[in-house]
Amino acid sequence: MADDLRISHSDSHRAHPGFSAAASPLAIAKWCAARGWPVHPLAPGRKTPAANCPACLPADHTHHLCKCRSAGRWCHGFHAATLDKQRIHRWWGATPSFGVGVACGPAGLVVIDIDAHHQTPPTRDRLLPGIPIADQIDLSGLATGYHTIGVLAALRGATSPADDTNTLRVRTPSGGLHVWYRSQGAHTWQCSTGSGAGRALAWQVDVRAHGGYIVAPGTSTKAGTYTPVGAARTPALLPPWLAQELQRTGHQPAPRVPAPRPVPARALQAVIAAGGGRDHASRILAKALADVADCATVNSGAGFSDKLNRAAFTAGGLVASGHLPEDQAEHALKEAAELARPGQSRRSDGIIRSGLSAGRAHPLQLGARP
Repeated sequence: MADDLRISHSDSHRAHPGFSAAASPLAIAKWCAARGWPVHPLAPGRKTPAANCPACLPADHTHHLCKCRSAGRWCHGFHAATLDKQRIHRWWGATPSFGVGVACGPAGLVVIDIDAHHQTPPTRDRLLPGIPIADQIDLSGLATGYHTIGVLAALRGATSPADDTNTLRVRTPSGGLHVWYRSQGAHTWQCSTGSGAGRALAWQVDVRAHGGYIVAPGTSTKAGTYTPVGAARTPALLPPWLAQELQRTGHQPAPRVPAPRPVPARALQAVIAAGGGRDHASRILAKALADVADCATVNSGAGFSDKLNRAAFTAGGLVASGHLPEDQAEHALKEAAELARPGQSRRSDGIIRSGLSAGRAHPLQLGARP
């Protein structure tokens, strides 16, 4: 069948029907989409997303207000991933050399990315975050992610994902391994870098999940081909022990717990006071800013970007119609954003600038819905 993915693999236990070395990127993209995995183009010969169009290149431009996705363009990487057959044919038909990326979050995938870079290990507290390793334990020979994920699995009495023959595994050109799993239930697992100082599962073991993408099996880069190994071609459910480890290491956002509405930010109070607190324009902006401030009650999943975008759009409309000074509006938005997401001013400022700009093109008349 045309939609079959045909990929060879050197260390399978047996040949798998429907797989050979002749898969085109278009066939790979169609194969992934048929399994419910949204796809997006990768730059030819590379494992990074295809370049944005010129309008999307500025640093303060974000995908939140971008019209490229609705216009059928691939800007912003995995944010543009699609299951649409016509769009897939158009993208890879026009540029057959594109690679194929899969957006993990919308696909419900959790991919354990095991690196094989032989390096000197970091300090013991960073090998298996949260698990102390006594000084008397000999760590000689430990040099890659295969070792650390193997140790973690052994501590839990489980099979290492690298040896899990029940699920799709893909050898990377550098000798690493992508182990594909399906998320259970409505869990929204988060990405991490195993060699980073933040959230991590194990040294040299990355996690690709919500907010990230993975290179599709069969995709070729200048370094080589991402080649399936073993007989399995379907991601198995995420093993319970591994789900517990991901939860222990902070890969799942805290559940949203209803909380009282926070006291509005100082900027919100200033805006209300500036207009006497009772005029229509002040009430409209106060409601939008309060929605942004509400996001302070949860770390993620509150729709912060969309709420800040809407508040900025509303403020832009009020500015354009002469109901609010622009500097005051921008200050109020930044204060509300800082209250909700401290330390993320670069991200927030980009959303605010884009929202204000879009709002100024649509003056908001009193009595109209924002």
